[in-house]
Amino acid sequence: MSSIKVLEGKNITDVPYFKASGIHCGLKKVKKDLCVIYSEKKAVAAATFTKNKVKAAPILLNMKSIENENTQAIVVNSGNANACTGDEGYNDALSMAKVTSEALGLKLEEVIVASTGVIGVPMPMSKIFSGIDMACKSLSYDGGKDAAKAIMTTDTKEKIITVEFNIGSKKATISAMAKGSGMIHPNMGTMLGFLATDVNISKAMLTKALKDSVEDSYNMVSVDGDTSTNDMVVILANGSCENTIIDTEDENYKLFKEALHFVNVEIAKMIAGDGEGATKLIETKIYHAHSLKDAKICAKAVITSSLVKAAFFGADANWGRIICALGYSGADLNVNTINISFTNSIGTIDICKNGGNIDFSEDLAKKILEQEKITVIIDLNDGEYNATAWGCDLTYDYVKINGSYRS
Repeated sequence: MSSIKVLEGKNITDVPYFKASGIHCGLKKVKKDLCVIYSEKKAVAAATFTKNKVKAAPILLNMKSIENENTQAIVVNSGNANACTGDEGYNDALSMAKVTSEALGLKLEEVIVASTGVIGVPMPMSKIFSGIDMACKSLSYDGGKDAAKAIMTTDTKEKIITVEFNIGSKKATISAMAKGSGMIHPNMGTMLGFLATDVNISKAMLTKALKDSVEDSYNMVSVDGDTSTNDMVVILANGSCENTIIDTEDENYKLFKEALHFVNVEIAKMIAGDGEGATKLIETKIYHAHSLKDAKICAKAVITSSLVKAAFFGADANWGRIICALGYSGADLNVNTINISFTNSIGTIDICKNGGNIDFSEDLAKKILEQEKITVIIDLNDGEYNATAWGCDLTYDYVKINGSYRS
């Protein structure tokens, strides 16, 4: 196991040779709405994209660009998703990459483009162009926090984490910034994640590490069951750590993957806890499932259930809703061996044994469920596979926010 140290107060521009900026270009009324992330050194990149069949223009462009050997910049706008905008939208995404590449002296295919916001609205490209020019001129080693603010939509706070770990005799760094609050049910909402690292790693190994990690981090998050048209996670690795290149699944690869997964899981939890209108982070842990697939299906079925989420909002220990979600999940399980409990800093309470009712303290259960973080422990007693998923409660404010999203 590597020693992973969280660097408090640090962000993506604390990774060597990474600059960033976040500015306001007029897509939103007041708040920052465009950012650029730039590696001064050549970098390799890996990415995962939404599995929604309706893919936004930037996703379609990036699916081609990510095949390029090098990637050095990411340009992101919030306030407009550039989704369902046809050929014009694709050309707009292409123009964003072109203008950014020209400003930074890069090839067009060395730029990744991301957009988030309202679907089906043409991009105001005059504002975008002036914004990209301003953002590229504003790039600095202090721009990481501004960049994190610029990608937010209904998020209530920036989602940032930076860690340090050892690879051989070298100190390595990974930093991530993300946005995500509503339309979050990734299958790689809108969920955007951007990571930077100084690790020297091949594109093939970087891609494998990211894709493996995403399956057990972002893809185990659900806020509202909707998979966005714009979901993506991108990582750039510029090699400035100068470790011996990681090009096989050796011990250094394992150290890197462990640190990367730690970062991704922490960001995933931040996204779940900041769901639109959410007041609670709900973690569901499945133990002893028949298969890994069954474990994941069960974890996500519970975290996605509107009835379960509403019960958590009301601090109601309605375990029947949980076992109901397990039952319709489609997983292979034995209902008569299921045990369910709640736990957090207040304590732990068993609420279901062998698929049936048991006596428990409603008062203690309520106190546990009133906290900001609750873990649901579900033991299926049917195998050796485990999985964890993250979500949030369903509140009145979720409906308010999404009932007037375009206004």
